[in-house]
Amino acid sequence: MNEFNSAASGVVRSELERVVAAALEQALRGRGGETSENAVKLAAIVGGSVATAIINLSPRQHRALSATLKNPSKLAPKIVRLLLADAAQETESTSARGQLDSMETSAASQSEMASDSQPQRGGLASALIEDWAGQVAGSTYLEETLRIPRSTLHRWQRRGEVIALRTGGRKHVFPLAQFVDGRPVPGIREVLQLIGHPRTAWSWLIRPAAEFDGEAPIDLLTKDRSDDVIRAAAAVSASTDQLPQTT
Repeated sequence: MNEFNSAASGVVRSELERVVAAALEQALRGRGGETSENAVKLAAIVGGSVATAIINLSPRQHRALSATLKNPSKLAPKIVRLLLADAAQETESTSARGQLDSMETSAASQSEMASDSQPQRGGLASALIEDWAGQVAGSTYLEETLRIPRSTLHRWQRRGEVIALRTGGRKHVFPLAQFVDGRPVPGIREVLQLIGHPRTAWSWLIRPAAEFDGEAPIDLLTKDRSDDVIRAAAAVSASTDQLPQTT
């Protein structure tokens, strides 16, 4: 099934985008205040495109998206950052890059997201995963920022020494909290072996636990308390109703 199944839904994307963009542009013009013409048109175009893309997702993708968007207002700044990052890659103009940096800083301050200044870590799928998993990154970011060679990362993944979350197709991202000094914290492999599914394992690792005085198991792994975490993972793996639900 195609990612955007417009044939099945009977929706012509270009026409729907035009209608939604026109309605959004009209709404933005009617709000009053001093907003530039270019800003209104850009917002309308992006809004129409995103809305149409979501409409044309499959029912399974709709369910996954609904379960992930616990706070939809936090998604907008992430989409803006992705657009700005793509634009920065396509332009060779120094002045244009300066304008994009200024726009990104403005979007970050308005959304009160201090992490916006970090290097780009992934696409929209990564942004959606971050809503529940915390900061994640792909192999390129890990190689350039944490100096983890791709070959090393893939070897860790094959051995089950790191948690990799699938974003679609064969692509994966890696939660950053599992790395300390460029290496996965001890205990990840054992937790994965006990719990099994990477998403379920990571969801359990980042959830505050009463037996750890409200600390998350991943925090204990960074404090060299892997034995305690492994014992807790063994206990919860024996009772599936104690494991966090994943989508």
